[in-house]
Amino acid sequence: MKKFLELISEEMGKGFEAAGYEAQLGRVTVSNRPDLCEYQCNGAMAGAKKYHKAPIMIANDVAEKLTDSAVFSEASAVAPGFLNLKVKDSFVCEYLKEMAAAEKFGVEPPEKKKTIVVDYGGPNVAKPLHVGHLRSAVIGESIKRINRYKGHRVIGDVHLGDWGLQMGLIITELKARKPELPYFDESFTGEYPQEAPFTVSELEEIYPTASGKSKEDPAYKEAALEATLRLQSGDRGYRALWKHIIAVSVADLKKNYSNLDVEFDLWKGESDADPLIPGLVNRLKESGLAYESQGALVVDVKEDTDTKEMPPCIILKSDGAALYATTDLATIVDRMENLHADSLIYLADKRQEMHFVQVFRVAKKAGLVTPETELKYVGFGTMNGKDGKPFKTREGGVMRLEYLIRDIDEEMYRKVSESRHDLSEEEARKIAKIIGLSAIKYGDLSNQASKDYIFDIDRFTSFEGDTGPYILYTIVRIKSILAKYQEQGKSLENLCLEEAQGASEKDLMRQLCSFNAMMDSACEETAPHKICAYIYDLANAFNKFYHETKILAEEDQKKQAGWIALLKLTKEVLETCIDVLGFSAPDRM
Repeated sequence: MKKFLELISEEMGKGFEAAGYEAQLGRVTVSNRPDLCEYQCNGAMAGAKKYHKAPIMIANDVAEKLTDSAVFSEASAVAPGFLNLKVKDSFVCEYLKEMAAAEKFGVEPPEKKKTIVVDYGGPNVAKPLHVGHLRSAVIGESIKRINRYKGHRVIGDVHLGDWGLQMGLIITELKARKPELPYFDESFTGEYPQEAPFTVSELEEIYPTASGKSKEDPAYKEAALEATLRLQSGDRGYRALWKHIIAVSVADLKKNYSNLDVEFDLWKGESDADPLIPGLVNRLKESGLAYESQGALVVDVKEDTDTKEMPPCIILKSDGAALYATTDLATIVDRMENLHADSLIYLADKRQEMHFVQVFRVAKKAGLVTPETELKYVGFGTMNGKDGKPFKTREGGVMRLEYLIRDIDEEMYRKVSESRHDLSEEEARKIAKIIGLSAIKYGDLSNQASKDYIFDIDRFTSFEGDTGPYILYTIVRIKSILAKYQEQGKSLENLCLEEAQGASEKDLMRQLCSFNAMMDSACEETAPHKICAYIYDLANAFNKFYHETKILAEEDQKKQAGWIALLKLTKEVLETCIDVLGFSAPDRM
């Protein structure tokens, strides 16, 4: 299905052509002066130089050719050469009918269905999720859902930090605390216990303790490095202990991610790439790309077009240890060979841009990916408190993500309880949890990913303004009207949209018409904030129409049914949008 603006632009192009000018000058945009017109075309300004003619003369010529247009009810030329346009109510209505009947409201499937891997840049195991993990989870989940809606095959990988020194630190501290465990007995040949010798709470306390000790005690750090080497070399006991660490951590992570309604198809980590590193290193050496520099193995990635310094990518340190770049490159090999990826999208803090530029360039130069493979890095800004600094607890520490979710849910429960005395506590808490998730996700996603933003609980949980709860309140309002319509003994099936009766109704209809173009744009640009901006405008358009129209009191049955059809479509589009953003709406609130 063609996009609404494409159809209008085609009609405008015919007007230019009929007047003796190039059809491509007829590109139409939404008016930036809605008080004057609905759409505008600036083609006459662009054509003035080519045709050696005043823009207003060209605009007048074109406007004259559009007097009998099937699309425009008004096309007027205004100085110095703009074309102000209004679209016929009948044209808007017919487009919406086609959109309502189309699959996915007219969003076309991709010309080529891609296999896309979304790397959420996951957390380190043995550590609790904190607020710093929120953005990668929320943005990554939405990007995954947007691409799936478009029709691509999308694989989400949490990509855990489960390898390296942190593992050695945990094992060293466990050995100091419980030296009697069989994992540390080199003569032990039996089966290791199936149950982990620690809880997730103990594990979360062990790591920071071990990390602190290693900074103060060189011998302790040396022991941790030795434990890391033994683990990575395949020590049987250490590997069994490591599997316990992973199992306990992942079980806890799944619970926390579930509270965010975030799901992964793969629970892979850096450890999965480790067996591929020797082959990768040999490949880089044999191709002549990798060379030794100050004892380390590096690959030059500088390009002539670089405007700032671009250091070589370090593949192996002087002691032979691999780095994040090595692991990421080995993971690319895995994703190309086993998942046959066409596109790799990485979520990470925007301060890691240099790392990804280096990794992507090595991958391209070494032929780890095809020339057509898309490598995309979505760098996100920080989530800050009201003081403009990274979000902290009142005590100044990094806040655990589960505590942030709990605080939001409690605030929403307080608001729901105050406004709805007819709800049981159980139902009020259930509704509060749904609204709370919208507050968190919309609060994050409504900002462009690369920008820092202020996490303001008071604003994000408000039922007014550009917030998740406001969007949900709008959906629930529509649900309520549709339910009351059915209570009157009328059906929501086989409803027919009618031409707009007033300005606010037409504005709502026009807003709906731009859904498929917006969704395509959000997908192409990996930009969930565009969906947020769209549904905020759509919710505003609906609420203006609602306040000006007595829908359920309307006696003209045909007119009323047309309005109900419009409400039903608005609800379905809003629900589709919030689903790809990663949250849902309750039936009442």
